[in-house]
Amino acid sequence: MTFSLELRDLRKSFGKTDIIQGVSLQVAAGERVAIIGPNGAGKSTLFNLISGRFEPSAGQILLDGARIDGKKPFEINRLGLSRSFQITNIFPKLSVFENLRCGVLWSLGYRYTFLKFLANLDDANARADEVMAMIKLDKKRDEMAGNLTYAEQRALEIGITIAGGAHVILLDEPTAGMSRSETSRFITLIKEVTVGKTLLTVEHDMSVVFGLADRIAVLVYGELIAFDTPDAVRRNQRVQEAYLGSSVADQQAGH
Repeated sequence: MTFSLELRDLRKSFGKTDIIQGVSLQVAAGERVAIIGPNGAGKSTLFNLISGRFEPSAGQILLDGARIDGKKPFEINRLGLSRSFQITNIFPKLSVFENLRCGVLWSLGYRYTFLKFLANLDDANARADEVMAMIKLDKKRDEMAGNLTYAEQRALEIGITIAGGAHVILLDEPTAGMSRSETSRFITLIKEVTVGKTLLTVEHDMSVVFGLADRIAVLVYGELIAFDTPDAVRRNQRVQEAYLGSSVADQQAGH
């Protein structure tokens, strides 16, 4: 069986410090996986390995059955994997529409050229409009991205992440800094825009994790101590002791 994403005994060390210690997991096409763990567990390092920002010290990363470890981030992106970051990463002096159009150009075959006017690229413009409607920012089409609210900027970043048609999406703490109501709306948005796609998200908000994920991967000090359904992770004694705490597990069980 070929998985959308597979990690095989993945390891990363910085000097003598082991950050990722033999992580192995398999993510099926269309599955939503949340990666949780205490601060310093290695979650962002794991994302940086998968997306090509870091090279593994050992192990393999496979996308659709083909190895991508050692490839550059732009090469991995062109193979169908895209990610967002903890810090909002948009073009603040471009409009919402222009930000999204930047995200679709390469996937539609437009390379570096000064011979085409962007306004005449009907397919790119149509795709940007389509994504803009998906992320509910069509009424802000010509607004400078830097003038959007924080939640709108996060939505725009997700729009840019999916605009190129990637089928594997990595979201790094997408709801960080949001109010409870904003978070609730954002969970709905993430579900809508990732239908049919494979999703990995790093998240600290347990309401987001248990409301979004099909399976949860628990990372503690670089070691994967659990990878299972939300209910099974809730009941896992080792997870409760290492991260969730019995009170959090009991609270989630009551919802």
